[in-house]
Amino acid sequence: MIIFKYPSKKELKANIGKPLKYIETSMFGPEYTPNGSLTGANRPHITGLGREWFGVITMENGLIKGVK
Repeated sequence: MIIFKYPSKKELKANIGKPLKYIETSMFGPEYTPNGSLTGANRPHITGLGREWFGVITMENGLIKGVK
């Protein structure tokens, strides 16, 4: 699961239209895709930001298009 570097989902939604800040965690290859969906979480013990939350992000041309 990819780690999103935002303190809250609200903060992530405020960044729609911008590139995603993230940390790769997979040892099997990159999880990030510039077009499609990404499932991930903020892990405060790793990022030092906010609290833990999970979400699904839709990416289009390397920019955040939507957040669920």
